[in-house]
Amino acid sequence: MTDRKDLVRKYKETPRPMGVYRILNSANGKALVGSSRDIPGKLNRHRAQLRLKAHGNEELQRDWEDFGPDAFAFETLDLLEPPREPGYDPTQDLEVLEDLWLQKLQPFGDRGYNRKGRRF
Repeated sequence: MTDRKDLVRKYKETPRPMGVYRILNSANGKALVGSSRDIPGKLNRHRAQLRLKAHGNEELQRDWEDFGPDAFAFETLDLLEPPREPGYDPTQDLEVLEDLWLQKLQPFGDRGYNRKGRRF
């Protein structure tokens, strides 16, 4: 029988999915693209901030209130498979991957919630 400590240890040792995500407003087609070392955790944080009316992106917050939560999809666009090197820091790889998706989707101005030069 597995005890609670063993389950907690296994959870902490399990790598979190890292990569690029998108929050898509299906009502107007706008999107927010970002990257994270923990995509599920980051998307949960975005959801909580939007529900609490405390999101840092005012335009996204306003659309959340105008269109409602059902108009938004929270998606994983791309996963980063880390090398098996000890001490690997994914920061630069995540930035490169995010920049590729920003170039591809162009979620700026009328097409999105991203602002050039600012990461989420």
